[in-house]
Amino acid sequence: MSDPYLPPEDIRAIKDAALEAGLAGPSDRELLLDGILPRYVGELPLDDAPGKQLQSDLNRMNRVERLVDGSVPLEIWLRNAVAQTVEAGPLAVFQRALDRVVRDAAGEPDVPVAPPPAAGEAKEEIVFLDDTVPYEFLQRGVLAGTSVARLKVTPYQAGAPLQPNGYPHAGTGWLIAPGLLITNHHVVYARTRTAGDRGVVDPADLQLQARNSRSRFDYGAEETETEEVAADELLAWDEELDYAVLRIADQSPRRALRVATEPLQAALAQPVPVNIIQHPGGQPKRVALRNNVVFDADDKDLRYFTDTRGGSSGSPVFTDDWTVVALHRGTRRVEEGIVFQGRTEGFVNLGTQMSSVLRHLAEHSPGVHAEIAAAQAALDGPDGGRPGSGPQQ
Repeated sequence: MSDPYLPPEDIRAIKDAALEAGLAGPSDRELLLDGILPRYVGELPLDDAPGKQLQSDLNRMNRVERLVDGSVPLEIWLRNAVAQTVEAGPLAVFQRALDRVVRDAAGEPDVPVAPPPAAGEAKEEIVFLDDTVPYEFLQRGVLAGTSVARLKVTPYQAGAPLQPNGYPHAGTGWLIAPGLLITNHHVVYARTRTAGDRGVVDPADLQLQARNSRSRFDYGAEETETEEVAADELLAWDEELDYAVLRIADQSPRRALRVATEPLQAALAQPVPVNIIQHPGGQPKRVALRNNVVFDADDKDLRYFTDTRGGSSGSPVFTDDWTVVALHRGTRRVEEGIVFQGRTEGFVNLGTQMSSVLRHLAEHSPGVHAEIAAAQAALDGPDGGRPGSGPQQ
């Protein structure tokens, strides 16, 4: 059994928040457990006292790393609690717990919290800009989506699938060159941050996890039947930049996505929208479009507002010309709050600038970098891989 996701005091705080929010009745319990595997729900013990039932459910889910379908029951419960809550106090408790569980379940590495922007950003600073884009924006987005895949990685230990609880970790990957898929290192690493002794992956097991991963392209709806593609090898990776490049067995003529070779420079005072094609929760493809304004950027990281979930890790972050400027890797809470479109936001999303990934590959994996560079040079289009600047203002 893995270590608990949350300490006991956090579980008690969640229980108290649920009681305060009026989420303790039998019908509320059904809403909170909605989406969790019915067989698992049926095994949860029942109690007539609402507070004890909440405590029991939370304690049990807190000690389950993931279920056979790869889902994390505590994450689902917390998402349902957020969706059912309007009171600010309980909502903040649920959201903070959800942020931590999502990061730990995905194995996202810790990074410093982004500082708040300078005072004065408000809705009026961005609402009156021309937000239209050419019609071809939609067509090019559809084309870009064909190069994005849902990725599932089964944990291995000592050369064999990890048991118990060795269920697949979900993420998103995309083609940076024909036959080369890029995603987050923590997706391929496939461990929660609560895995205890099982949290360290031997290099041989890491390769096994990569080779036994499955990438599913064209996964746009639950009823869509599409082939899962195996990987041949994990070619290059870095934990700090949180990227991994795999060679996959897919020989279909999919286009590589165009990648920025220079860091995107942006801040809220001069907004640049970004777009993310993703497989949140390991589910069919979804897209977050253009309201995802970049909050801050430096040579390594891009920080932006968007809607993502566990499973979105590894997604491409595009500018409006569908150039990938960053590799999405997680969400970070900002306790001070950031004023965005007239509303205080408590979190920003985080991606690694692709220019940093390319520089690291050139230094540490020159053969892989050369293959990517050749593929990028072969792409059509006038922008030559440079980051876009969004719509004309």
